[in-house]
Amino acid sequence: MIETINLTKIYKDGTIALDNVTFSSDVKILTLLGRNGAGKTTLTRILSTQLLPTKGEAYVEGYNVIKEAKKIRKIITSIPQEAQPVGMASPYEHLLMFLTAKGLSLSESERVAREALKEVGLWEVKDKPSDELSGGMKRKIFVAMALAANSEVIFLDEPTTGLDPYSRTEIWSILKTMKGKIILTTHYMEEAEELSDEVILLHKGRIIAMGSVTTLLEKLKDKVRVEGIGDIKVGRLRITYVDKREASNFVGKYVVKPISLEDLFILYAGEGLEEN
Repeated sequence: MIETINLTKIYKDGTIALDNVTFSSDVKILTLLGRNGAGKTTLTRILSTQLLPTKGEAYVEGYNVIKEAKKIRKIITSIPQEAQPVGMASPYEHLLMFLTAKGLSLSESERVAREALKEVGLWEVKDKPSDELSGGMKRKIFVAMALAANSEVIFLDEPTTGLDPYSRTEIWSILKTMKGKIILTTHYMEEAEELSDEVILLHKGRIIAMGSVTTLLEKLKDKVRVEGIGDIKVGRLRITYVDKREASNFVGKYVVKPISLEDLFILYAGEGLEEN
């Protein structure tokens, strides 16, 4: 279980990254959604013992992130968004270094690395220097690490950034079959809807909504989004929500879209997930 109690993080410049965040979750895939600066990365860094909170408590599988950090580090794998491969090292070398550092023998590391690289579609370029790979392939190296680690809890910060739609779908299928629990951050609404057992919407360091995708979208199930008209402003865009039965009145005049998690954020926070 992932649990926080009044978790707060205030940086030295006075920025409040997390503001008394309290929740508990024990699902397979928990997704954190929010704009840049909402607190997603700060929360994952605290839970993965990379950052100390200002106050409050946090637990990963029952272990306190401050008092029992070493125990947590033995059962987790964390892949940050800013992770970059070593330019001259190949995907295969990256996984061998990673797995032997985790304590596997060389022969076992070779076996696990081979399976993981094949699974994510990197086996054909396994010996190619990473600085010769595309941005999407570089991200796949870290997804392969997460897969190979076989950890109880896996933290993935924007794992499919830079991937084409086909590769992204490949990674989705892999994430669904991983044995450990996954704490995921993403800006892709379709990714959150496809993968999440539970979603947390973060806004300015606070939780503004939490639940399954189905539960969160329930209140808007009979609505559609109309862009170009309405009282709700997101940047320069005007938005309104109308009954599905009225949608035909707006088609051809305005942009009409089905409801997504983005709309929940607009309604709860009064703005979209991304700067626009």
